Amino acid sequence: MTASPWRALANRRMLICVLTGFSSGLPLYLLLNLVPAWLKTEGLSLKAIGAFALIQFPYTWKFVWSPFLDRYALPLLGRRRGWMGLTQLLLLAAIAWLGTLSPTAELGLVVGLTALVAFLSATQDIVLDAYRRELLPDIELGIGNAIHVNAYKLAGLVPGSLSLVLADHLPWSQVFLVTALFMAPGLAMTLMVREPVVAAGAPRTLRDAVVEPFREFFGRHGMRSALVVLSFIFLYKLGDSLCTALATPFYLDMGFTKTEIGLVAKNAGLWPSVIGGLLGGLWMIRLGINRALWVFGVVQWLAIYGFAWLAWLGPAESDTLRLAVLAGVIGLEALGVGLGTTAFVAYMARTTHPAYTATQLALFTSLMAVPRTFINASAGWLVEFLGWFDFFMLCGVLAVPGMLLLVKVAPWHAPRESAS
Repeated sequence: MTASPWRALANRRMLICVLTGFSSGLPLYLLLNLVPAWLKTEGLSLKAIGAFALIQFPYTWKFVWSPFLDRYALPLLGRRRGWMGLTQLLLLAAIAWLGTLSPTAELGLVVGLTALVAFLSATQDIVLDAYRRELLPDIELGIGNAIHVNAYKLAGLVPGSLSLVLADHLPWSQVFLVTALFMAPGLAMTLMVREPVVAAGAPRTLRDAVVEPFREFFGRHGMRSALVVLSFIFLYKLGDSLCTALATPFYLDMGFTKTEIGLVAKNAGLWPSVIGGLLGGLWMIRLGINRALWVFGVVQWLAIYGFAWLAWLGPAESDTLRLAVLAGVIGLEALGVGLGTTAFVAYMARTTHPAYTATQLALFTSLMAVPRTFINASAGWLVEFLGWFDFFMLCGVLAVPGMLLLVKVAPWHAPRESAS
């Protein structure tokens, strides 16, 4: 019997995914949006504010300490819920404390506390990813991860919008306190839910927690197949990621004003991504993860050529036509990202072993971030050498190898996930 997508939404696990996504996204967007605004109004230089980007280092290297979370359980709540509750409680306290400091008089303490928030946030991400994988049956990985990712994005509206509005009316200490209290729903969820039952159990030693995730992964797939899987994780979103690395400079070169870009991107970018993620999760219940990777990957790939089309058109004469074209390109790209990311995250979750969920997921997500972190640094050089149109055509070519690897890692005719 075919599973009902709508029935999949009407269960307690989906509400838990909303709260895990919101709790995961809030600290990151606080660091990206609210902290820079706070530092600027408190009189710090742009150079000093820019240096604060280095505090995001823990997000890239979280796999280093992820084995500790697989191996050790805290005395209360269990292996997953214990770490979830501790990080959420400490994040609530650290964010509230941050607003009581003076960036000019206590800069060292501010740097240390923001770095602590980043570390706690990355640690929370590790354990929330592991908990969600252990909570969801395979057939719900798509919709559950879609809901998590979209709640993650919507969490950015608190520090990026609500808190900034409050800052015009309240002192910063109260603004940070109100923002910190938005961690409370996630903490309440942690206290109310059950620890997932995992037959494999925790690794017996720290050495097992560090070594066995690699040994198990390569042993399960075989060396050649494991390298194919890792290559796929690296390549699947390479073209899409490189394509958007210089999106805003591209729009400016096409003659759009900053106001036009801001207004169109806000509406044509956020909501298609959210809607695409949710529809992708529902659609994946019928398609299965493998076929979703093919279908959504094609949408993601075609979105790249939307940028090439805009570059080929160049600046349009009609204001209405110009904005319609810009909205169409941004909306298609956001839809492709929403669909592709939903299937991709579900695939990575399915690929983990229950005994080493935290470590293997942290490794996969770190590998996924490598193109964004390193390959995208070459985007400016490539645009100067090739021009915008040829650059986007190259991005489309770079998306092909990841799609071709689907023949090996996610065959179209493979058995679909069961509901058990």
